Amino acid sequence: MSNVWFNKDIKLDELNKFSQKTLVSHIGIDLTYIGDDTLEGTMPVDERTIQPAKLLHGGASCVLAETLGSVAANMTVDPTLKMAVGQHIEATHLRSATKGLVRGVAKAIYIGKSSQTWRIEIFNDEGKLICDSKIIMAIVAKR
Repeated sequence: MSNVWFNKDIKLDELNKFSQKTLVSHIGIDLTYIGDDTLEGTMPVDERTIQPAKLLHGGASCVLAETLGSVAANMTVDPTLKMAVGQHIEATHLRSATKGLVRGVAKAIYIGKSSQTWRIEIFNDEGKLICDSKIIMAIVAKR
């Protein structure tokens, strides 16, 4: 897939700044890479993102996946006219993470006029896939 972004000059620091004082910044998600049709980010495995058993909380993985998919989808539309909103997310948790950073990679599967589908894979520090997620985004007129 060729470059899918509406604004081809978007910078990571702009995207990260936009998420300040939200759940995204509260749990330490950091957007780290923009490719032609991919967006990557990291999230720490720490007291903000673990469950009582000291494993990465599945809900935190979903927050990372939804963040990457949502930001990516919104980067493909004219922000003065449209916005992308989450419609459905699913996640399959394959193994646990107990330390370090996890890295999510969102890749466009389908980009249409009224909906988009993104796959988000999340890897542990060893590069092993820990979560496979898919998000469907509705593209709506901005109010």
